Amino acid sequence: MKELKLMKGNEAFAEAAIRAGADGYFGYPITPQSEVMEYLMAEKTHERTGMITLQAESEVAAINMVYGGASCGKKVLTSSSSPGISLKQEGISYIAGSELPCVILNVVRGGPGLGTIQPSQSDYFQATKGGGHGDYRMIVLAPSSVQEMADFAGLGFELAFKYRNPVMVLSDGAIGQMMEKVELDAQKPRLTEEEIIKNTPWATTGKTKDRERNIITSLDLESSKMERHNILLQEKYAKIEEAEVRYEKIGCEDADYAFIAFGTSARICQKAIELAAEQGIKVGLMRPITLFPFPKKAVAQMTEKVKGILVVEMNAGQMIEDVQLATQGRVKVEHFGRMGGIIPSPIEVVEALKQKIIGG
Repeated sequence: MKELKLMKGNEAFAEAAIRAGADGYFGYPITPQSEVMEYLMAEKTHERTGMITLQAESEVAAINMVYGGASCGKKVLTSSSSPGISLKQEGISYIAGSELPCVILNVVRGGPGLGTIQPSQSDYFQATKGGGHGDYRMIVLAPSSVQEMADFAGLGFELAFKYRNPVMVLSDGAIGQMMEKVELDAQKPRLTEEEIIKNTPWATTGKTKDRERNIITSLDLESSKMERHNILLQEKYAKIEEAEVRYEKIGCEDADYAFIAFGTSARICQKAIELAAEQGIKVGLMRPITLFPFPKKAVAQMTEKVKGILVVEMNAGQMIEDVQLATQGRVKVEHFGRMGGIIPSPIEVVEALKQKIIGG
Protein backbone atom coordinates (compact mmCIF):
# COMPACT_ATOMS: atom_id res chain seq x y z
CA MET A 1 0.00 0.00 0.00
CA LYS A 2 1.35 3.43 -0.99
CA GLU A 3 1.96 6.15 1.58
CA LEU A 4 1.78 9.94 1.17
CA LYS A 5 4.38 12.09 2.96
CA LEU A 6 5.86 15.61 2.90
CA MET A 7 9.59 15.17 2.40
CA LYS A 8 12.79 16.73 1.13
CA GLY A 9 14.05 15.34 -2.16
CA ASN A 10 17.11 13.80 -0.50
CA GLU A 11 14.95 12.17 2.17
CA ALA A 12 12.47 10.87 -0.41
CA PHE A 13 15.28 9.23 -2.36
CA ALA A 14 16.64 7.60 0.80
CA GLU A 15 13.23 6.31 1.92
CA ALA A 16 12.46 5.00 -1.57
CA ALA A 17 15.79 3.15 -1.64
CA ILE A 18 14.88 1.40 1.62
CA ARG A 19 11.47 0.47 0.22
CA ALA A 20 13.03 -0.79 -3.02
CA GLY A 21 14.76 -3.50 -0.99
CA ALA A 22 18.26 -2.01 -0.95
CA ASP A 23 20.93 -4.11 0.76
CA GLY A 24 23.51 -1.45 1.41
CA TYR A 25 24.35 2.26 1.24
CA PHE A 26 27.95 3.50 1.38
CA GLY A 27 28.61 7.23 1.36
CA TYR A 28 30.41 10.23 2.72
CA PRO A 29 28.90 13.58 3.77
CA ILE A 30 28.99 16.58 1.45
CA THR A 31 26.51 19.43 1.04
CA PRO A 32 23.85 19.50 -0.42
CA GLN A 33 23.26 15.73 -0.30
CA SER A 34 24.17 14.86 3.29
CA GLU A 35 20.53 14.30 4.25
CA VAL A 36 20.53 11.05 2.27
CA MET A 37 22.96 9.37 4.64
CA GLU A 38 21.59 11.22 7.69
CA TYR A 39 18.08 9.95 6.93
CA LEU A 40 19.26 6.37 6.44
CA MET A 41 21.20 6.51 9.71
CA ALA A 42 18.22 7.95 11.59
CA GLU A 43 15.95 5.25 10.17
CA LYS A 44 18.23 2.54 11.60
CA THR A 45 17.96 0.59 8.38
CA HIS A 46 19.63 -2.53 9.75
CA GLU A 47 16.91 -2.90 12.37
CA ARG A 48 14.19 -2.02 9.87
CA THR A 49 15.07 -4.24 6.88
CA GLY A 50 18.60 -5.57 7.46
CA MET A 51 20.02 -2.94 5.09
CA ILE A 52 23.56 -1.78 5.88
CA THR A 53 24.15 1.98 6.07
CA LEU A 54 27.80 2.94 6.42
CA GLN A 55 29.75 6.20 6.37
CA ALA A 56 33.00 5.33 4.65
CA GLU A 57 36.30 7.07 5.36
CA SER A 58 36.19 8.80 1.96
CA GLU A 59 34.32 8.97 -1.33
CA VAL A 60 36.93 6.66 -2.87
CA ALA A 61 36.30 4.08 -0.16
CA ALA A 62 32.53 4.44 -0.54
CA ILE A 63 32.46 3.69 -4.27
CA ASN A 64 34.76 0.69 -3.81
CA MET A 65 32.41 -0.66 -1.12
CA VAL A 66 29.64 -0.31 -3.71
CA TYR A 67 31.87 -2.23 -6.15
CA GLY A 68 32.23 -5.04 -3.62
CA GLY A 69 28.55 -5.17 -2.73
CA ALA A 70 27.46 -5.11 -6.37
CA SER A 71 29.88 -7.98 -7.11
CA CYS A 72 27.88 -10.10 -4.65
CA GLY A 73 24.60 -9.42 -6.47
CA LYS A 74 23.37 -7.01 -3.80
CA LYS A 75 21.25 -3.90 -4.33
CA VAL A 76 23.74 -1.21 -3.33
CA LEU A 77 23.90 2.54 -3.75
CA THR A 78 25.84 5.66 -2.93
CA SER A 79 25.24 9.39 -3.09
CA SER A 80 27.36 12.51 -3.20
CA SER A 81 27.62 16.00 -4.68
CA SER A 82 29.82 17.16 -7.51
CA PRO A 83 33.39 17.10 -6.05
CA GLY A 84 32.57 13.84 -4.27
CA ILE A 85 31.34 12.27 -7.52
CA SER A 86 34.61 13.34 -9.16
CA LEU A 87 36.48 11.30 -6.56
CA LYS A 88 34.30 8.27 -7.34
CA GLN A 89 35.02 8.27 -11.08
CA GLU A 90 37.72 5.59 -11.08
CA GLY A 91 35.44 3.23 -9.15
CA ILE A 92 32.49 4.00 -11.40
CA SER A 93 34.60 3.08 -14.43
CA TYR A 94 35.59 -0.21 -12.74
CA ILE A 95 31.93 -0.98 -11.99
CA ALA A 96 30.88 -0.24 -15.58
CA GLY A 97 33.80 -2.29 -16.92
CA SER A 98 32.88 -5.21 -14.67
CA GLU A 99 29.21 -4.92 -15.74
CA LEU A 100 27.81 -4.55 -12.25
CA PRO A 101 24.51 -2.94 -11.15
CA CYS A 102 24.38 -0.05 -8.71
CA VAL A 103 22.65 3.30 -8.19
CA ILE A 104 24.58 6.56 -7.76
CA LEU A 105 22.89 9.82 -6.77
CA ASN A 106 24.60 13.11 -7.65
CA VAL A 107 22.96 16.14 -6.03
CA VAL A 108 24.82 18.67 -8.17
CA ARG A 109 26.35 21.86 -6.77
CA GLY A 110 28.13 24.69 -8.55
CA GLY A 111 31.70 24.25 -9.69
CA PRO A 112 34.38 23.91 -10.91
CA GLY A 113 36.56 22.94 -7.98
CA LEU A 114 34.91 23.10 -4.58
CA GLY A 115 32.70 25.82 -6.01
CA THR A 116 29.57 26.55 -4.02
CA ILE A 117 26.92 24.55 -2.19
CA GLN A 118 24.17 26.07 -4.34
CA PRO A 119 22.39 24.08 -7.10
CA SER A 120 23.83 23.66 -10.57
CA GLN A 121 23.63 21.38 -13.62
CA SER A 122 27.30 21.59 -14.54
CA ASP A 123 27.92 17.84 -14.17
CA TYR A 124 26.00 16.91 -17.34
CA PHE A 125 29.15 16.11 -19.32
CA GLN A 126 30.61 14.11 -16.43
CA ALA A 127 27.43 12.03 -16.09
CA THR A 128 26.52 11.45 -19.72
CA LYS A 129 29.88 11.21 -21.46
CA GLY A 130 31.62 8.94 -18.94
CA GLY A 131 33.48 11.00 -16.33
CA GLY A 132 36.02 8.26 -15.70
CA HIS A 133 38.43 6.51 -18.05
CA GLY A 134 37.45 4.22 -20.91
CA ASP A 135 34.58 3.82 -23.35
CA TYR A 136 31.74 3.30 -20.89
CA ARG A 137 28.30 4.83 -20.36
CA MET A 138 25.95 5.10 -17.41
CA ILE A 139 22.18 5.23 -17.62
CA VAL A 140 21.37 8.75 -16.37
CA LEU A 141 17.98 9.74 -14.93
CA ALA A 142 17.17 13.43 -14.33
CA PRO A 143 14.42 14.07 -11.75
CA SER A 144 12.58 17.39 -11.70
CA SER A 145 10.51 16.82 -8.55
CA VAL A 146 10.64 15.20 -5.14
CA GLN A 147 8.26 12.53 -6.47
CA GLU A 148 10.75 11.62 -9.18
CA MET A 149 13.57 11.52 -6.63
CA ALA A 150 11.59 8.73 -4.97
CA ASP A 151 10.50 7.07 -8.21
CA PHE A 152 14.01 6.98 -9.66
CA ALA A 153 15.49 5.12 -6.70
CA GLY A 154 13.39 2.07 -7.53
CA LEU A 155 13.62 2.58 -11.30
CA GLY A 156 17.38 2.97 -10.95
CA PHE A 157 17.74 -0.46 -9.36
CA GLU A 158 15.42 -1.97 -11.98
CA LEU A 159 17.48 -0.62 -14.89
CA ALA A 160 20.81 -1.34 -13.18
CA PHE A 161 20.00 -5.04 -12.80
CA LYS A 162 18.30 -5.31 -16.20
CA TYR A 163 21.46 -4.15 -17.97
CA ARG A 164 24.13 -4.92 -15.33
CA ASN A 165 25.19 -1.28 -15.46
CA PRO A 166 25.59 1.65 -13.07
CA VAL A 167 22.67 4.09 -13.06
CA MET A 168 23.16 7.71 -12.06
CA VAL A 169 20.32 9.86 -10.75
CA LEU A 170 21.43 13.38 -11.69
CA SER A 171 19.63 15.75 -9.35
CA ASP A 172 20.69 19.15 -8.01
CA GLY A 173 20.77 21.10 -4.76
CA ALA A 174 17.34 22.66 -5.32
CA ILE A 175 15.49 19.38 -5.86
CA GLY A 176 17.46 17.66 -3.11
CA GLN A 177 16.56 20.33 -0.56
CA MET A 178 13.01 21.32 -1.55
CA MET A 179 10.00 19.79 0.21
CA GLU A 180 6.99 18.43 -1.66
CA LYS A 181 4.40 15.76 -1.11
CA VAL A 182 5.52 12.37 -2.32
CA GLU A 183 3.74 9.06 -2.79
CA LEU A 184 5.94 6.20 -1.60
CA ASP A 185 5.70 2.59 -2.73
CA ALA A 186 5.09 -0.23 -0.28
CA GLN A 187 8.12 -1.97 1.22
CA LYS A 188 9.72 -4.64 -0.97
CA PRO A 189 11.55 -7.40 0.89
CA ARG A 190 15.28 -7.70 0.36
CA LEU A 191 16.29 -10.71 -1.72
CA THR A 192 17.46 -13.77 0.17
CA GLU A 193 20.84 -15.37 -0.58
CA GLU A 194 19.00 -18.15 -2.41
CA GLU A 195 17.15 -15.64 -4.57
CA ILE A 196 20.38 -13.79 -5.35
CA ILE A 197 22.06 -17.03 -6.44
CA LYS A 198 19.07 -17.83 -8.66
CA ASN A 199 18.66 -14.32 -10.16
CA THR A 200 22.31 -13.28 -10.56
CA PRO A 201 24.34 -16.14 -12.06
CA TRP A 202 27.22 -13.70 -12.59
CA ALA A 203 27.62 -12.74 -8.91
CA THR A 204 30.40 -13.83 -6.57
CA THR A 205 28.40 -16.01 -4.19
CA GLY A 206 31.03 -18.71 -3.74
CA LYS A 207 31.64 -22.12 -5.26
CA THR A 208 29.14 -24.88 -4.50
CA LYS A 209 28.39 -28.31 -5.98
CA ASP A 210 25.89 -26.62 -8.32
CA ARG A 211 27.81 -23.44 -9.07
CA GLU A 212 31.32 -22.48 -10.16
CA ARG A 213 33.01 -19.49 -8.56
CA ASN A 214 32.76 -16.21 -10.46
CA ILE A 215 35.65 -13.79 -10.76
CA ILE A 216 34.65 -10.13 -11.07
CA THR A 217 37.23 -7.92 -12.78
CA SER A 218 37.55 -5.18 -15.38
CA LEU A 219 41.15 -6.16 -16.16
CA ASP A 220 42.26 -8.14 -19.21
CA LEU A 221 45.86 -7.82 -20.36
CA GLU A 222 45.12 -9.49 -23.72
CA SER A 223 44.15 -6.70 -26.11
CA SER A 224 41.99 -8.81 -28.40
CA LYS A 225 39.87 -9.98 -25.44
CA MET A 226 39.63 -6.45 -24.08
CA GLU A 227 38.47 -5.19 -27.46
CA ARG A 228 35.83 -7.92 -27.63
CA HIS A 229 34.61 -6.92 -24.18
CA ASN A 230 34.40 -3.29 -25.31
CA ILE A 231 32.43 -4.29 -28.41
CA LEU A 232 29.92 -6.16 -26.25
CA LEU A 233 29.60 -3.12 -23.98
CA GLN A 234 28.87 -0.87 -26.97
CA GLU A 235 26.23 -3.33 -28.16
CA LYS A 236 24.61 -3.15 -24.73
CA TYR A 237 24.60 0.64 -24.78
CA ALA A 238 22.97 0.56 -28.22
CA LYS A 239 20.19 -1.65 -26.82
CA ILE A 240 19.71 0.82 -23.96
CA GLU A 241 19.42 3.66 -26.48
CA GLU A 242 16.70 1.77 -28.34
CA ALA A 243 14.67 0.64 -25.33
CA GLU A 244 15.03 3.09 -22.45
CA VAL A 245 14.53 6.64 -23.77
CA ARG A 246 12.24 8.68 -21.52
CA TYR A 247 11.06 12.27 -21.92
CA GLU A 248 8.09 14.55 -21.31
CA LYS A 249 6.51 17.12 -23.63
CA ILE A 250 4.44 20.03 -22.31
CA GLY A 251 2.46 22.34 -24.61
CA CYS A 252 4.32 21.30 -27.75
CA GLU A 253 1.28 20.50 -29.92
CA ASP A 254 0.86 23.95 -31.48
CA ALA A 255 4.03 25.66 -30.25
CA ASP A 256 6.06 27.96 -32.51
CA TYR A 257 9.14 27.67 -30.30
CA ALA A 258 10.45 25.19 -27.75
CA PHE A 259 12.44 25.07 -24.55
CA ILE A 260 14.55 21.98 -23.91
CA ALA A 261 15.54 21.64 -20.27
CA PHE A 262 15.96 19.03 -17.53
CA GLY A 263 15.62 18.99 -13.75
CA THR A 264 15.16 22.35 -12.03
CA SER A 265 15.56 24.23 -15.31
CA ALA A 266 12.54 22.38 -16.70
CA ARG A 267 10.43 23.54 -13.74
CA ILE A 268 11.45 27.14 -14.44
CA CYS A 269 10.56 26.72 -18.10
CA GLN A 270 7.03 25.62 -17.20
CA LYS A 271 6.42 29.05 -15.64
CA ALA A 272 8.22 30.72 -18.55
CA ILE A 273 5.71 29.10 -20.92
CA GLU A 274 2.88 30.84 -19.05
CA LEU A 275 4.66 34.20 -19.12
CA ALA A 276 5.38 33.85 -22.84
CA ALA A 277 1.73 32.99 -23.54
CA GLU A 278 0.70 36.26 -21.88
CA GLN A 279 2.83 38.01 -24.51
CA GLY A 280 1.29 36.01 -27.36
CA ILE A 281 4.26 33.67 -27.79
CA LYS A 282 3.46 29.98 -28.22
CA VAL A 283 6.28 27.94 -26.68
CA GLY A 284 6.41 24.33 -25.48
CA LEU A 285 8.79 22.32 -23.34
CA MET A 286 10.66 19.11 -24.06
CA ARG A 287 12.06 17.64 -20.83
CA PRO A 288 14.57 14.80 -21.24
CA ILE A 289 14.14 12.37 -18.34
CA THR A 290 16.91 10.07 -19.49
CA LEU A 291 20.01 12.11 -20.28
CA PHE A 292 21.61 8.88 -21.43
CA PRO A 293 20.00 7.55 -23.49
CA PHE A 294 19.28 11.04 -24.81
CA PRO A 295 15.93 11.42 -26.67
CA LYS A 296 17.61 12.24 -30.00
CA LYS A 297 14.75 11.12 -32.23
CA ALA A 298 12.14 13.07 -30.28
CA VAL A 299 14.29 16.22 -30.41
CA ALA A 300 14.85 15.75 -34.15
CA GLN A 301 11.09 15.46 -34.71
CA MET A 302 10.56 18.83 -33.03
CA THR A 303 12.42 20.55 -35.86
CA GLU A 304 9.48 19.73 -38.15
CA LYS A 305 7.16 21.96 -36.08
CA VAL A 306 9.09 24.71 -34.28
CA LYS A 307 11.01 27.71 -35.61
CA GLY A 308 13.67 27.65 -32.92
CA ILE A 309 14.82 25.98 -29.69
CA LEU A 310 16.22 27.53 -26.53
CA VAL A 311 18.18 25.09 -24.37
CA VAL A 312 17.93 26.20 -20.74
CA GLU A 313 20.53 24.84 -18.30
CA MET A 314 22.20 25.90 -15.09
CA ASN A 315 25.65 25.72 -16.67
CA ALA A 316 27.75 27.24 -19.45
CA GLY A 317 26.14 25.05 -22.13
CA GLN A 318 26.44 21.27 -22.02
CA MET A 319 23.22 19.50 -23.00
CA ILE A 320 22.97 21.95 -25.92
CA GLU A 321 25.64 19.91 -27.70
CA ASP A 322 23.37 16.85 -27.73
CA VAL A 323 20.45 19.01 -28.89
CA GLN A 324 22.55 20.46 -31.73
CA LEU A 325 23.61 16.96 -32.81
CA ALA A 326 19.97 15.85 -32.85
CA THR A 327 18.65 18.88 -34.75
CA GLN A 328 21.52 18.92 -37.29
CA GLY A 329 21.10 22.62 -38.01
CA ARG A 330 17.47 22.35 -39.19
CA VAL A 331 16.35 25.11 -36.82
CA LYS A 332 18.09 27.72 -34.73
CA VAL A 333 19.33 26.38 -31.38
CA GLU A 334 20.65 28.72 -28.68
CA HIS A 335 21.61 28.33 -25.04
CA PHE A 336 20.63 30.27 -21.94
CA GLY A 337 22.10 29.46 -18.57
CA ARG A 338 23.27 30.77 -15.24
CA MET A 339 26.34 29.43 -13.45
CA GLY A 340 27.92 29.12 -10.03
CA GLY A 341 24.75 28.15 -8.22
CA ILE A 342 22.45 30.89 -9.54
CA ILE A 343 19.00 29.69 -10.60
CA PRO A 344 17.58 31.61 -13.60
CA SER A 345 14.17 33.21 -13.28
CA PRO A 346 11.26 32.52 -15.66
CA ILE A 347 11.37 36.18 -16.72
CA GLU A 348 15.04 35.81 -17.71
CA VAL A 349 14.20 32.69 -19.73
CA VAL A 350 11.44 34.49 -21.69
CA GLU A 351 13.72 37.44 -22.39
CA ALA A 352 16.44 35.09 -23.61
CA LEU A 353 13.91 33.40 -25.93
CA LYS A 354 12.92 36.75 -27.40
CA GLN A 355 16.47 37.97 -27.82
CA LYS A 356 18.26 34.81 -28.94
CA ILE A 357 15.57 32.94 -30.90
CA ILE A 358 12.66 35.16 -31.92
CA GLY A 359 14.57 38.39 -32.45
CA GLY A 360 17.91 36.83 -33.31
